[in-house]
Amino acid sequence: MEYRRLGRSGLFVSTMTLGTMTFGGRGDFSAVGSTDAATATRQVDMCLDAGINLFDTADIYSGGESEDILGQAISGRRDRVLLATKARMPAGEGPNEAGLSRQHLIRQCEASLRRLGTDYIDLYQTHEWDGVTPLEETLEALDTLVRSGKVRYVGCSNHSGWQLMKALGVSERLGLQRYVSQQIYYSLEARDAEYELVPLALDQECSILVWSPLAGGLLSGKYRRNKGASEGRHVSGWDEPPVCNPDKLYDTIDTLVEVAGGHGVSAAQVALAWLLGRPGIASVVVGARTEEQLADNLAAAELRLSEEERMSLDEVSAPPLLYPYWHQAKTASDRLSPADLTLLGPHLDNA
Repeated sequence: MEYRRLGRSGLFVSTMTLGTMTFGGRGDFSAVGSTDAATATRQVDMCLDAGINLFDTADIYSGGESEDILGQAISGRRDRVLLATKARMPAGEGPNEAGLSRQHLIRQCEASLRRLGTDYIDLYQTHEWDGVTPLEETLEALDTLVRSGKVRYVGCSNHSGWQLMKALGVSERLGLQRYVSQQIYYSLEARDAEYELVPLALDQECSILVWSPLAGGLLSGKYRRNKGASEGRHVSGWDEPPVCNPDKLYDTIDTLVEVAGGHGVSAAQVALAWLLGRPGIASVVVGARTEEQLADNLAAAELRLSEEERMSLDEVSAPPLLYPYWHQAKTASDRLSPADLTLLGPHLDNA
């Protein structure tokens, strides 16, 4: 297992992270999975044996049950793991039961600590943007949690480029804890993150953790053109991520399956290995309904794709250049930074 530095911090995380949204299965999360404590413990065992050190959850997953189960699964070996969780989404019916206010963040952090059975959280992440609460309040609350010893590092999730840059600017201006990571959706199915968030990761040293790297199972190989799948998250009614271009998706899956066949591995392993070779990525978050699925996903950490295979996957899934990027490719190619080139580099020969 490879370990990569998380942002500007001194913390190193495994390139694969166990995501625990399948733990519990309460309410709407039953469409994702319903892993019980015994199965969760076996999955944690598998991950530790494979060298994984980062485990990701959130306060809302199965109404907190995911954190409860993860806490049980790591009992007696807390010093071997890094725990990441999140807060922002509604945790109750009251007006202060959601958002990134000081009230909500500190209350939810303390509740997460109780459920996880630990004194501290290694990576505490704001789960979504809050356009109502002043960023100063949010970042000061996170800073307080770090200084109190309840949190080691802070990150964000599901922010746009300008929102994340604004947060980093406020942190710098006020001398507050800075986001070391951004947990985002990024996959061969949708490479929207390459417009702003990937360049930002390099330029600002704010590493990427990828959620749903298999596009909710769409890139697993079980979904094929004109063939219905009998199981999976999308079959059970889960609607994330949305598919904007089905033809492009199936073209990408066809290429994935072809590359996978050449290695004798699953399409899922190829999709994960492709991501691990992209700039700015610290770790991909994988979760599984079964131990067999988890073992297959973990094997992607050892898969190496050729340059030709990467190029074929890049080409079939490439996002179009939006403005101002097509203009920059035509007129600014003489003065582009490494961050700029993550998006524009492949287009310069055609500009």
